[in-house]
Amino acid sequence: QVQLVESGGGLVQAGGSLRLSCAASGIRFGIQAMGWYRQAPGKQRELVATFNSGGNTNYGDSAKGRFTVSRDNAKTTVYLQMSGLKPEDTAVYYCHVLERYMNYWGQGTQVTVSA
Repeated sequence: QVQLVESGGGLVQAGGSLRLSCAASGIRFGIQAMGWYRQAPGKQRELVATFNSGGNTNYGDSAKGRFTVSRDNAKTTVYLQMSGLKPEDTAVYYCHVLERYMNYWGQGTQVTVSA
């Protein structure tokens, strides 16, 4: 069973930075995709940034130019460096892994950006 453990959320002022981490365990068949989504109150979950199996990255429009996704050499830990944070970035951020066409989600970490 794939397990995802996230860390790094918190409260930050607008313009500040945060770094999220997500460590995956229980991977058996190879990760097809790994990255981050977020969900703000009353809104649908949306893509932030993700890696595919080829190592290519895909960013949501809100993340482009401000957020950077990276991973460790083992490709089981993914990071999200967020800078230039805005109040509209306030959301629960979820780590996501796609393995053998099954979606796995972390418990979520709250990011709150104050004006």
